[in-house]
Amino acid sequence: MRRKRLGAALAVVATALLTVGVSVGLAGGRPTDGGAATGLDVESALVQLAGEPLSTYEKTKPPKGKKIDFSSSTVKSYRAHLSALRNDFKQWLQKNAKDANVTGEYDIALNAVAVRLNGTSLSTIQAAPMVQRVEYQGLYGPQLIDPDLTLINAFAAWAAVGGGANAGKIAGGGNARIKVGVIDTGIDVTHPCFNDTGFPATQQQGPSSMTNNKVIVAKVFNNKAGSRGYTPAPVQSHGTHVAGTVACDYGVNGAATTIVDGVTVGYGVNGVAPAAQLGNYNVFPDLEGFARSEDILNAMEAAYVDGMDIVNMSLSGGPGKSPNPAWPGIQDLLSNAVDDLDQAGMLSAVAAGNSGPGFFTIGSPSRAERALTAGAVAVGHYIGVDVTNDTDAVTYGAAVGQFGPSADTTGALSANLGTYCGGGGSLTGQIALIDRGVCTFSTKIRNAQSAGAVGAIVVNNVWGPPIAMAQDGTANQPTIPGVMVSKAARAALSGAGSTGDTFTIHSTAAYVQTLADSGYLAGFSSRGPTNVDFRVKPDVTAPGANVLSSIPNSGPESCVPTFAPPCWAFFQGTSMATPHLAGSAAVVLGAHPAWASWQVRSAIVNTADAGVFDGAAAAPATPAVNVQAVGSGLENLNSALNATVALDPVSVSFGGVPSGAGRTDSRTISLANLGGAGPYTAAVTGENCSPVVDFDASVSGMTVTVTMSAEKVQGSGFCQGILRISNPGGEVAHAAVFALIK
Repeated sequence: MRRKRLGAALAVVATALLTVGVSVGLAGGRPTDGGAATGLDVESALVQLAGEPLSTYEKTKPPKGKKIDFSSSTVKSYRAHLSALRNDFKQWLQKNAKDANVTGEYDIALNAVAVRLNGTSLSTIQAAPMVQRVEYQGLYGPQLIDPDLTLINAFAAWAAVGGGANAGKIAGGGNARIKVGVIDTGIDVTHPCFNDTGFPATQQQGPSSMTNNKVIVAKVFNNKAGSRGYTPAPVQSHGTHVAGTVACDYGVNGAATTIVDGVTVGYGVNGVAPAAQLGNYNVFPDLEGFARSEDILNAMEAAYVDGMDIVNMSLSGGPGKSPNPAWPGIQDLLSNAVDDLDQAGMLSAVAAGNSGPGFFTIGSPSRAERALTAGAVAVGHYIGVDVTNDTDAVTYGAAVGQFGPSADTTGALSANLGTYCGGGGSLTGQIALIDRGVCTFSTKIRNAQSAGAVGAIVVNNVWGPPIAMAQDGTANQPTIPGVMVSKAARAALSGAGSTGDTFTIHSTAAYVQTLADSGYLAGFSSRGPTNVDFRVKPDVTAPGANVLSSIPNSGPESCVPTFAPPCWAFFQGTSMATPHLAGSAAVVLGAHPAWASWQVRSAIVNTADAGVFDGAAAAPATPAVNVQAVGSGLENLNSALNATVALDPVSVSFGGVPSGAGRTDSRTISLANLGGAGPYTAAVTGENCSPVVDFDASVSGMTVTVTMSAEKVQGSGFCQGILRISNPGGEVAHAAVFALIK
């Protein structure tokens, strides 16, 4: 089946690095192996005003583990004060910048306004006496037995809470549920993933056709929604896929099989927290490819007011520079909003982005210190066909995507294993052997077809399973069949091509599990450190390549009319990793409702497993140890559920250290018991640095001090280690430690 793609914003950057712009768009979907559109909206700005927002102001911020009390007289009074300050700013605009107008107002996550500039410069806005900071708005796009649940040890966690039907219920709360807001492209409430049987009757917000007792909110956020008639409807598939990974209850409700593009998968799909309730906060309505910062901030504040415990943001803005050199435009304000709302009791799971494999590719708001930032690893399953070497009678497994095949295709294998991103020689009657990387799959296969090829076999360029390739949305898509095989087949296929062996790409598809291929770091997964402050990101990894979940049952991106609903698809991206973390947070918070959002976040990050492999390594099954690629490792939901101590912050970063300075510096981490007990000890292991840096750790009460000692040696590089926290029973938590010598 050939689905329409989600638009340019869905392109997964698997090998190309983003070098300009602030946003990369949706953080995942079907991979297209090409660059995504990036940039800032230089016609609009976020303006931070002097004064703390409700979430951080001393008299209105909630106690740890609580939410803001909007009914209190103190909160009402301070909100009125902030409103008066915003009115002062509006009056200043009328006198000093008449063309600019306010399009949004905020007082929970930020004390800020959104402004349509209409030609007004940022420096003019900055001159207002009440302005603290101003920046261009980013353009964000939605990024894109269950093997992924097995990979994160979810089934053991479910057993601990009484089964999947309780994963996301609030312990001791009767039938009350954890609420997860999905800030994305909308949720198809008609999909059986979102069956509300057994869910409590809940007041719903939004069109009745788009809500039920499971999806309890449906709202749209776009500054042109009114004039264009936008609704929360899920025209694009990304949000429904993400929401299914958070909380699909299809298998829990008795489904034993799932049918994907006509192929039977032998289990009923579930999300990580099937018992959770969801909110649909659509910031990419209709076919909008980007959302502005103000749209996302509006959705975040609405989710908080609506009582969401967690929000999932499978979207990403890149780390690049503003078109105006005077305004670097590193999207700090949206990241600040994530930090503030975390301290006010709402956890934000955010996609790291798909700008890997290079370092310094973390964007916004995934760069936020208090975001639960997700990197992506592969899951070893896919819909596949056989590719046979008819000359030598050898068979290879290949993943099927949006390039067919619809019929068996036979031809001599081409001798040249190249990227096919440019023109080439004749391939008349041959099956092209193509290397993954550099340009989109559509470009590669189109060029091969133009050269006369009858089919294409793309070889993965990283270890792990092959993936389902997607079209890139351009005109004149290739019509020859194209499939992907794993990197393990590279040498054999290259040899067969040199002798012109005859190959057949078969058309009979089947569900394939290669679980040994799970856990490989996805090449597209963005890496840290963050710009400016050089912190560790992502925090942790989760399944993000070959993730099977729900897509809408109607509309341009459904499986209909080719196949009957319900509709399902395999997507790739850190977008797909993020809802695993959001769902995990729902399970943990449901089991431990007294835990604060930062404690839930720490439980997930600081109990992760080391079971991540380096897909780009020279040999398979090589551990991926760089903390800026994997954070603290691969999330383990059962370990998070049983965490006994929480760390704040969840990692230790010393920022940039001048080369040759011989500096000594210290950082502290606060510990909080989650049912465990001290006394605690601490040590840093696995130190890896050039030039030489030593890390040491000590504990005083519930405070850990990590000390960095840099020798007076010239040079630059990454310095890292693992902080290990133990009590008399053994290790109870670990955290990444990092310094950048520059």
